[in-house]
Amino acid sequence: MTDPSRDVSPVDTIVARGLTKSFGAVRAVRELDLTLQRGTSVALLGPNGAGKTTTIDMLIGLTKPDAGTVSLFGRSPNEAVKAGLIGAMTQTGQLIDYLSVRELVTMMAAIYPAPLAVDEALSISGADAFADRQTRKLSGGETQRVRFAIALVANAELLVLDEPTAALDVEGRRDFWNAMRAFAARGKTVVFATHYLEEADAYADRIVLISHGRIAADGAPTEIKATVGGRIIRATLPDVESSNLQALRGVTAVDRKGDAITLNSNDSDATLRDLLNTFASVRDIEVRGAGLEEAFLELTLDSDGADS
Repeated sequence: MTDPSRDVSPVDTIVARGLTKSFGAVRAVRELDLTLQRGTSVALLGPNGAGKTTTIDMLIGLTKPDAGTVSLFGRSPNEAVKAGLIGAMTQTGQLIDYLSVRELVTMMAAIYPAPLAVDEALSISGADAFADRQTRKLSGGETQRVRFAIALVANAELLVLDEPTAALDVEGRRDFWNAMRAFAARGKTVVFATHYLEEADAYADRIVLISHGRIAADGAPTEIKATVGGRIIRATLPDVESSNLQALRGVTAVDRKGDAITLNSNDSDATLRDLLNTFASVRDIEVRGAGLEEAFLELTLDSDGADS
């Protein structure tokens, strides 16, 4: 039998309007508007202190905004949480001591009206390998897996994850995102904040870039990258001053690490011609389009940081 309290109308998952939050003189989030559709995977990106965690906390009701409104499936955050529609994995809080992992996840499952089977949550998160170990004896990466299992066991319509792969090694991060693919394939909505740009690029349907408490860019990863014109040229070129490279046509930025150079160019054809004609010793040339990292840096630098 379905729980009528979990019924969700076919409305947008999240609708936030004018969200504002200050901590003393620091304006963490400034009149932020955000609408997220059901069944999508959305990455929140931004430099440290941009307002990502504060935004997440307001969306799920952990922090009350100074101004603005939040609606989740047409309900208030508190109502959505009570109905078991939200599963969250936050950066704060500790696991309860003197319980095994299985006991903790079982206890959390009892809170929700229609939880996922405990064994399934443990399996998806990868915590089944140490399910009988006490929580106080876990490594940092294992603790993250348990946090993920707790979020999953809610069997929620919306899963909110704040820096979910922090403390995980490369293999752990890969396993995590494989699990997330399986979760999203069920038609669930996933919102995650991360400082790993490659994760956002690879796994998000949509990226919301936050800088100084405001949305600096919003769109598919390809759209975000397209906002930065030009190309990146990499090559090996010893014993050349950066000022000489800066003088090449089209070059907007120069970076050197040993004999390796990286040129940002808004006219790659002209830059390549000058590079080859001017420096006979240049070799190992690579040309690619600007990536998410370049877009991230340009868009966050362009954002207004006044009174932040």
